[in-house]
Amino acid sequence: MLKPLGDRVVLKAEQAEEKTVGGIVLANNAKDKPTTGTVVAVGEGRYLDNGQKVAPAVKEGDHVLFDKYAGNEVEYNGEKYLVVREKDLVAIVD
Repeated sequence: MLKPLGDRVVLKAEQAEEKTVGGIVLANNAKDKPTTGTVVAVGEGRYLDNGQKVAPAVKEGDHVLFDKYAGNEVEYNGEKYLVVREKDLVAIVD
């Protein structure tokens, strides 16, 4: 599995199939980028200027909301993931 470094988080973005009112399925390039996902892996945290380590605020399995254009898409073992910095996470969804 991917092991993120520093304050990075690996997400499995949720892809909901979108249909128009008339029942037409939209192509992937016509859809908005997803903004929710599930945390798959978390880095060890970030370091402050004084050398103190700050633990991540999220853990594996958390359902999160993230910035629309955040992160980098990667493919690993045939699955697509999104690697984002912890600062790009907006909220944990309960």
